[in-house]
Amino acid sequence: MKCAVIGAGSWGTALAHHLASTGREVLIFAREPEVAEEINLHRRNSLYLPDIELLPMEATTDYERLFSPFEIYVWAVPTQKSRPLLSTIYRNIDLATPMVIASKGIENNSLMLLHQLFAEILGPHANLAVLSGPSFAKEVVQAAPTAVTIASTKPRTGAGVQAIFSNDTFRAYTSSDLTGVELCGAVKNVIAIASGICSEMGLGCNATAALITRGLAEITRLVVKCGGEEQTTSGLAGVGDLLLTCTGGLSRNRMVGQRLARGEKLAEIVESMAMVAEGVQTTQSTWELAQKLDVDMPITAELYQVLFAGKPVEQGIHDLMTRRLKSERWFS
Repeated sequence: MKCAVIGAGSWGTALAHHLASTGREVLIFAREPEVAEEINLHRRNSLYLPDIELLPMEATTDYERLFSPFEIYVWAVPTQKSRPLLSTIYRNIDLATPMVIASKGIENNSLMLLHQLFAEILGPHANLAVLSGPSFAKEVVQAAPTAVTIASTKPRTGAGVQAIFSNDTFRAYTSSDLTGVELCGAVKNVIAIASGICSEMGLGCNATAALITRGLAEITRLVVKCGGEEQTTSGLAGVGDLLLTCTGGLSRNRMVGQRLARGEKLAEIVESMAMVAEGVQTTQSTWELAQKLDVDMPITAELYQVLFAGKPVEQGIHDLMTRRLKSERWFS
């Protein structure tokens, strides 16, 4: 059977390449005709994954081809662009075929996770799963050992998607916690921007360790408040992805923080990036969700002020460090 990957950015291309490495036929849907043409003619995607030769796959910009039977769909479209595209193509999607959501974010305004957005548009019978975990696109393409979480409320779907993705370099674990897995994958990008700021300002390893730990506390509070499982935050989708994105040199969100600390303007940073750093818009929606649900997320709140209210980075750090003293109870 053929697999459909919707979204030909770095992550979608990497997942398409990985699925091709399992011996499957892959059709990848691209927004840019030039990307589809380059994949078809040269087996490269120089815009999003430069200097990497891809395994054989077919690329297209024709979403009518979603009518073909597929083993799975993989959704790798940036979160904030997902609703417009899905609203356009949803009639082409077979609801019985597993839809694996690989994007990470919280939609602005609605404050929905993507599995909630998909359920709203596709209806209650959509066969949804979420793929998340510590997985840089470039390393997946290079077949570096990688482990991820596949979340689905349907055990058969979870196990089926797990089997499709798993091989000797890519290991998938299953979970039933869609909400927790998605929130971990989204909010870790917020903390990663803050980690980039710490790194570029030379604040030291102590600060980075404290940031990651307290960032995990914020993620855990939000996950539990939204009905997710606390245990999820200790797994691959939680602390695993958080550690990778906060410390890895390939992290786009960490890079945004580094450039902010150098004094660059957010609009200039975003404009200059070919690939989307989901954490920027996710900071806004995470802050709004925390306000709505009355969840204490001070790191997120300070980063929101830095990104969207013009607060100086140095003042944000000072305000975090001089907050009211408290016990180390994550839910206090």
